[in-house]
Parts: sequence; structure tokens; C-alpha cells
Amino acid sequence: MQTGIVILLLLALAAANLPFATARVACVFKVARKHFGWQALELVVLYLLVGLLARLLEAQTMPVHAQNWQFYVTTFALFVVAAFPGFVYRYFWRKPGQ
Repeated sequence: MQTGIVILLLLALAAANLPFATARVACVFKVARKHFGWQALELVVLYLLVGLLARLLEAQTMPVHAQNWQFYVTTFALFVVAAFPGFVYRYFWRKPGQ
């Protein structure tokens, strides 16, 4: 059980940094310049996908506990904090045009 939690956390960390790692939208569609709006949209979509995966894994082991809006705001804030390394790499370490 603990291994599943660690794998889910590592997957969430990778998903949080994925929008800043590539110049393609959703790692598929090539755009001339990937604006921050695309990255923010990808971040929200990946948060929802990781949350859905976590909910499915929880449903396999136990009854799913109902959550209020505070839970989702807090977990999204943690997801954004996990995206900080990718953001720093994209906007502070890379040279413009790369």
C-alpha cells in the first residue's frame, strides 16, 4: 500500500512539471510559441487526471471519502507548488528561444 502512495506522488510530481518541460501542447500538438495560458490549462487538466487516478485507486481499496471544496483547493495549491521546478527551468534557467 505504501508503495502505491509513493508511486502516485512521484507521478503527480512528474505531471506537475510536464507542462513546462516541452514546447508542445499536451506533448502532441506543435504550436509556434507555447504561451503561459497553454501551460496553465495543461496544469489544470493534469491535476484533474492525477486526482481521478487517485480516486480510482482509493475506490479499489476502500469506500471513497467525500471531500469538500477546501480539499480540492489545498491539493491544487500543492500541485502548483510541485510544478515550481519546471516553472523555474522554463522561465529562469533556459535562454529565450530554446
